[in-house]
Formats: sequence, C-alpha cells, structure tokens
Amino acid sequence: MSPPSPTEFDIIFAGGGATACVVAGRLAAYDSSLKILILEGGEHTLDKPAHVQPYQYPFHMAPTSTTLTFNFGNPSPHLNGRSLLVPSGRSVGGGSTINFGAYTRPPASDYDDWAVEGWESKNLIPLMKKLETYQVQPDRPTHGYSGPIKVSSGGHKLGICEEFVQVGMTYHKRPYSDDTNDLETCNTYSPWAKYIDGTTGKRSDAAHCYIYNQAQNPNLQIWVGKHVTRVVFEDKRAVGVEFTNDPVSCPGADQSLSIVKASKLVVVSAGAFGSPAILERSGIGAEAVLKRCGIKPLVSLPGVGERYTDHNVVLVPYLAADEAVTMDRLWRGEESATKDALAQWTSNGKSLIASNGVDAKIKWRPDGDELKAMGSAFQPRWNEFFRDRPEKCVAILSLIAGYIGPLVGTLPPRNYMMAAYFTLYPASAGSVHIKVDENGKEALDFTPGFLDDPSDIIPINFAYKKMREIYRRMPSYRGELAQAHPKFPERSAAACGEASGPVDINAPDIVYSAEDDEAIEQFHRDCVQTTWHSLGTCAMKPRAEQGVVDARLNVYGVTNLKVADMSIVPKNVGTNTYSTALLIGEKAAMIIAEELGIVSNT
Repeated sequence: MSPPSPTEFDIIFAGGGATACVVAGRLAAYDSSLKILILEGGEHTLDKPAHVQPYQYPFHMAPTSTTLTFNFGNPSPHLNGRSLLVPSGRSVGGGSTINFGAYTRPPASDYDDWAVEGWESKNLIPLMKKLETYQVQPDRPTHGYSGPIKVSSGGHKLGICEEFVQVGMTYHKRPYSDDTNDLETCNTYSPWAKYIDGTTGKRSDAAHCYIYNQAQNPNLQIWVGKHVTRVVFEDKRAVGVEFTNDPVSCPGADQSLSIVKASKLVVVSAGAFGSPAILERSGIGAEAVLKRCGIKPLVSLPGVGERYTDHNVVLVPYLAADEAVTMDRLWRGEESATKDALAQWTSNGKSLIASNGVDAKIKWRPDGDELKAMGSAFQPRWNEFFRDRPEKCVAILSLIAGYIGPLVGTLPPRNYMMAAYFTLYPASAGSVHIKVDENGKEALDFTPGFLDDPSDIIPINFAYKKMREIYRRMPSYRGELAQAHPKFPERSAAACGEASGPVDINAPDIVYSAEDDEAIEQFHRDCVQTTWHSLGTCAMKPRAEQGVVDARLNVYGVTNLKVADMSIVPKNVGTNTYSTALLIGEKAAMIIAEELGIVSNT
C-alpha cells in the first residue's frame, strides 16, 4: 500500500475515515482485482501507540493535534456569544482511531425512523452482527461473534464506575441490565463495553480491522496527506477527483493540483464537514452558496450542508478519594504508573492502557417526578418524540474515571472523576458550508445550532442536578472541582467545594433557588460542547425534502458519484456514532458490490 503513481483506479474514496475503510476494505476482500484508492488528508495510523493504545484518546484533543481538524462555528447568542469548536478525525481510520472507544448502539427504531427503503432495522441488524465480534457475553441474539470489530469490557474493571452503578440503582431507583446495546433496552444502569480487543487490549478501529490487514493487496492503495479539492466530471458523470498536498500533513509541500481518474465510481467519504465541502467545490449545492464562492453550478441541491446535527455533551469534574483507581496518573504522564501499565498491557493486553476510564452508563429517560421537575417547557418535545417510545432515551449519563478537559496541566496531581451527560435527540440543527473570507481564501461557514431550540437545554440543566446527587453519594466522592462548576451565588445551598466524604444515601437533595438555576443554565451555555458526533449534512432523503443522496447513496443529478459516511444520516441516532459509521460502511459495501456484480458474502 505504498503510494505509486497510477493515474486511474476503478473506485476512488475522497476521504479515509471509518466508513471509507469499511467500504474499501470489504470491496477489496470481495474482489482483490478491484483497483481501489483512498485519498486521506491525515497520516497513517498503522501500529502507532497513540492510536492503538485505548487510554491515549484524550491526547488527541490537544490544541497542537494534527490527528483532528478543528472546525470553528459562528458565534451564537444561545452559547453566550461563544464560537463552538467541533473537532473531526483526520487520519486513516478517521474518528475510529482517536475516539473514546465507547460501544453504543441506538434503538432499532432509529433506523426505521429514517423511512428509507432497504435501511430498515430488519435489513441492518444482520450487518450489525456481521461487523462485530462481541466478547462481552456469549449467545446474545442481536450481537455478532465473527466480525472484524472486537468489542469487550476492556483491560481493567474500575471500582469507581461500580460505585456509580450501585448508587444509581439505589438512589436513582433504576434497574440494572448487563446489556443496553440490544437495540431496545433503555433506562437501566449498565456496564459500558468498548471498541477494544479483549485479547490484545488494542483499539478496534476501522483502519486496522478492514484496511491494514490487507497490506498484501497491491490494488488497495492509500495516499495520505492528500486534500481532495473537488470531484471531476465529464458532463454530469463523475470520472475522478482533483487533489493537492494537505497543508497540515505536508507543510511547505507543493500545492499544485493533480487529477486521478475513476473508471467505475467516486465515493465521497470525508464526513459531515468534508463531504458537503467537496460537493460544493464541485458545483453541487445551493445556488446561493455556490454563487457567493464564485463556483459554476453543476447541480442545484439546496440540501447540501444543511441540517447539521450532533449531540450536546457537558463534562463536569469532581474530586475523588486518594485510594480510588482512576486514569489520572496515566493521563498526567506519570512515568512509573505508565511504565508498569505498559508492561502488563504488552504482556497480556490488560491494565489501564486497555481502558478509556468509562465503564458504566445509563441511557436515561425521566420518570414522572423528573418530568415534573423539568417543567412545562420540555413537555411538548417529550410528548412529540419520547412519551410513547420507551426505547428512546433522552440522554446518556456516565462517569469518567479521571480528568480530561481544558485545565489539564494546571490542576493539583490528585484523583478526579467527571460527570458526563449528553443529550441524544436535540431538536436544534445547524449548517456547514464553504465561503470565501476577506483574503479571498476558502473558509468554513459553520452554524452548529446548539441550544437554538429552547427545549434542548432543559434536560441538560436537569442532568447536572441529578448527576451531582449521584456523585455526592458515592464512596469515592470528595467534593466538586468548584472552578469548573456553575458560579452559584454566595451562601447558596448549592455551593461547591472539597468534602471529607459522601453524604448519606438517604440525605435530602440540594434545594436550588431561582438564582442557582440561572447559574446552571449560564454555565451550560458557556461550556456545552460537541460529542464529536457530527452528521446529517448530505442527507439520504427524497430530493424534494432537501435530500442529497438516494437510498443507494447516489448523489442526485449526477452519475457515478456516491456519498458514504455519517453525513448521509437523515435523522439523529441515539448512540455514540462509530457504530452507525461502521454500519453505513457495511451497507454501502453491499450496495456497491451488488452494482458491480460482485458476490459480497452477506
């Protein structure tokens, strides 16, 4: 897979993220004579510790990281004038090589809600099973046991996460389930499985599991450090792509343009940010956007770049007991702790190296009392979307055993734990387009849309209070990291600070004043962030409904051009989105194999 210089392939992938690796890898395995090229702006990830060691994921979020593209949103009044930063993966394997590694699947009904022929859950469940080897429990009917992606409990069981489950069950009065990824179970405390190989302790990413394991095939090529500028057309038939050296991966390199041809198909697979940008630079999009950028229109598709969607997450730190086991020493880079953990991981695939620090969660739905506490403003959204659909959770609540966040390197070296809560079906949506800046250069015109709908912040505000009650009852609780909590008024009953230990399980809840509630809301507007689950900007919907691709992923108005990545998702999915990115890849591979007359062994 070293980069030679042929000028024509059968299939070209514009982007080498998770979905592209699945599609390209499957097609190469089905027919090794297919000449396949993946063009990726980032670098290779093969056997690099930063990518294969699961514990290293927070390091990719550093401001100097080159494994991410940092997408800056337009300032929003709903975020107190803040410009939201949304990273996206930029390496072979994309987000799958740098994400938290959290294994989550949505309810099956999410796929049925798409209302796209061939993408109903009954057609997708066999592919969900095909892609995974579920090492957590045997003989589960919705899980697979012979696929390329390994799913396990990781290499170390964290007691602090057990505390979260036990207190949640007792205080929060929810049952326990050992599997909430069976496509229907919801509202129970459960372990959180991971995309980690239970034998080797290595991350189970799309690049290693679908692409790098076919290094012996010279017809499957990856050219890294290549930025795709546009799709090349003859009339309205896609015949190749234009690209240049990526300025981040190849600083100072020649920026001249090159063209590589595709005899059968071009697949745009650059994610929720990259794919609409490639289409717009190719003359496919809303006429007003193209005109502003001086691009000659090829096809009017006003849905390109619209309906950007994500999940809304907040991470709130607490102080943990000295005797608790957390990820902090590894994440601080303490040499002795890292050396010992690496030795064990190298020997048997175990230790905190094979952990993400997130062992437990609840896919949470409010009960009657909680709904009442959330107030009337959330009721219309509840009635419309959630009430009669018991498999749909409002948010995932979980614990991170350690501190990750902007204060890294400035905090005292002690143990921390973080409350993580993210809503799964926000009503708000945004957009992603290209624009020309004041210097005549291409720039991003990104409106995240976070909290634009007033109903979206209500469950987030409630989750802060509920999570705080759970944490202050956990044996390892030693108080709040006050500087990273809401700024409550002086003498507030909600005041934050260090504590000598937990309160009694039956202690009364904190009573929040109207001022306290306002402090919580402003805190969230200041710090709510992306869950790194961007999707929806090239939606698989009817063209008349602002769709961009049809059920077979063909871009409307042209031929020989498909999109395959999270940008095609027409309605949000209640999950960490890697599972859906893999699924789209398997489905896309099946569609393309059918069209090429290849047997896909499905």
